[in-house]
Amino acid sequence: MGVYKIAVLKGDGIGPEIVEASLLVLKRVGEIFGHDFVLEEGLIGGKAIDEKCTPLPQETLDLCLKADAVLLGAVGGPKWDNLPTDKRPEKGLLGIRKALDLYANLRPAKVYTALIDASPLKKEIAQGTDFIVVRELTGDLYYGEPRGIFRNGERYAINTMHYTESQIRRVVRKAFEIARVRRKKLTSVDKSNVLEVSALWREIVEEEKQNFPDVDVEHLYVDNCAMQIIKRPSTFDVIVTGNMFGDILSDEAAVISGSLGMLPSASLGDKHALYEPVHGSAPDIAGKGIANPIATILSVAMMLKYSFGLEKESSVIEQAVERVLQMGYRTPDISSEGTTVVGTTEMAQLISKEVEKLCEG
Repeated sequence: MGVYKIAVLKGDGIGPEIVEASLLVLKRVGEIFGHDFVLEEGLIGGKAIDEKCTPLPQETLDLCLKADAVLLGAVGGPKWDNLPTDKRPEKGLLGIRKALDLYANLRPAKVYTALIDASPLKKEIAQGTDFIVVRELTGDLYYGEPRGIFRNGERYAINTMHYTESQIRRVVRKAFEIARVRRKKLTSVDKSNVLEVSALWREIVEEEKQNFPDVDVEHLYVDNCAMQIIKRPSTFDVIVTGNMFGDILSDEAAVISGSLGMLPSASLGDKHALYEPVHGSAPDIAGKGIANPIATILSVAMMLKYSFGLEKESSVIEQAVERVLQMGYRTPDISSEGTTVVGTTEMAQLISKEVEKLCEG
């Protein structure tokens, strides 16, 4: 029984379709639980370029700064590929992440029993996989200075791995908080045997561990972690790591589920948060009504949990998704022999119906 302001950025390609589908589920949750989700739309990406000549208009940024959370579809497409790098749709996404100071990216990796055959791993290894990679977003090699390509007789290049104590501490603390409400296990990933930055990272994890005595902590070197994600994915709960390692490990983890169309994400800061599916804008299927909305619907579930503290409502959506999959309904990207293929809107309607049933029960 609350009022929540959500900035809705549908974006490009299949973005409008999957966001509209996710809003069907959100609105039904609001009706059932008595919440008022106040939705206001803004432009971002290619559509913003077409209408406002910029991938991130000021009015969109103002809207997001005033909202309790941001729901994003997808940006980009071949129509804008020939624009200068600083004018392309993706700059809108990078710009909003920076403006909202979103420093922790959450990427769940979950294997649904109904889709386990789609995982590239053996069934007995993939079964039960359900963990989150928490990736730091504002530091590391991607932002460190000095950087560049230089010449001194021959060409050489420099990138600087740089982290401050406060950057590390805030994302580590966020990961501990997430682990505390899950299965209370945190895996910190670094390369502290050769990198001073990683040595500092590990020190801070050990310091923060004192504030979360109920959470078990393990440390893994990044190369070993990459191997263990394949060997024993079901044993992980929350993985926290830096920007570059997290970029690589979260993509590796994503493959385990068998479909990018199933993967939500969240980017969190201290004041703001943005939720979006992991997949792209898929312009080749835009407008056909066949896009998989589940990743966006699950992003809505993450929004309810992490921004609004609506744990029950979030759980109901997740359970409804599982039920629909168990009943054999699939969008084309995850269909297989013996399943019933449905479109974007129909999938959302089926999930909404299961939300109702779960609440009635």
